[in-house]
Amino acid sequence: MGPTYRKSALGAYLRLNNASLDEWLAALRELSGCDDIHCRLHSGSGRVGALSVLESELGHVISLRAGKSMDVSGCRASDPVLLFPGAGMPEINIRGGGWGTLDQLFLARPEDRFELRLPPKTEVIILKPGNGALDDSRPRSSGAWLSVLQVMIGCYLDRLPFVRDDDQAKGLTNRLFDSMKTPWTPGKAAVCSERTLDRRLQRVVEKIMQDPVWEFDLKELANFAGVSERNLYYLMNRETGITPYRFYQRARLTRVRERLVDCQCEVPHISWYAADEGFSHLGRFAAIYREHFGELPSETVQWRRNLLRHSDASRAELVAT
Repeated sequence: MGPTYRKSALGAYLRLNNASLDEWLAALRELSGCDDIHCRLHSGSGRVGALSVLESELGHVISLRAGKSMDVSGCRASDPVLLFPGAGMPEINIRGGGWGTLDQLFLARPEDRFELRLPPKTEVIILKPGNGALDDSRPRSSGAWLSVLQVMIGCYLDRLPFVRDDDQAKGLTNRLFDSMKTPWTPGKAAVCSERTLDRRLQRVVEKIMQDPVWEFDLKELANFAGVSERNLYYLMNRETGITPYRFYQRARLTRVRERLVDCQCEVPHISWYAADEGFSHLGRFAAIYREHFGELPSETVQWRRNLLRHSDASRAELVAT
């Protein structure tokens, strides 16, 4: 398991959380573009998991996080996709050939007809380029190319929690997809190399993410990390490209987003949720929120409402027929 920030790389783009099976399936079909996809729980019912998606001009990155053990099957994608194991021990079954562990990057072509088995607390990340980057060719389907690409995706996921705003997140995603279509030959170096975040910064990141009641204090944060305020600022900027306060602000915004996604009330109390995270001016909060996530808080709420309406309409249509 990687550090906490790696587990939630797509947390800022949460679309569905604590979802029922009907919601999960409706969202998965909409986000994946596979209307024939199916999901089967191994046992029980209730809340089954969470879905996140980051959409850019050159493709989509989708995170499936299972809260219950389930099988996901039936998608007949028209284009190849990449499957990246994000957390836990997901399994894959290709063309009915038996289950095996999905422990490395997998290039799934339309003819592969894959199924996924997701135990609880498992994450699979699906990358869907929209630029023909995964068109079948011998070099691109080789194990060496996939190994290089796995490192690149790992770097991308490590970098994603530290973006300044939505524009930078989409730019980073576009560069990842664009690199996939660049001519590749054996021995070519990856666009970046994985490295572990400085342990002092790891402590800072985990404190900000895991202590929601803590109010920002650079001096206190520096003491916690065991460095001076100046050095903390320098280290954070050098290794992540973001200042300590900007990361703290994004963490608070992400927590508000989680509550908005979970909201199923008639009138969402956006101002309450914002105030709980220290945002006292609603207009200013809405502007910062849109800067970070590419949409207004009300649009985040509306997405799940539209999904529920679509799901209800689909069920009514099935009953009528």
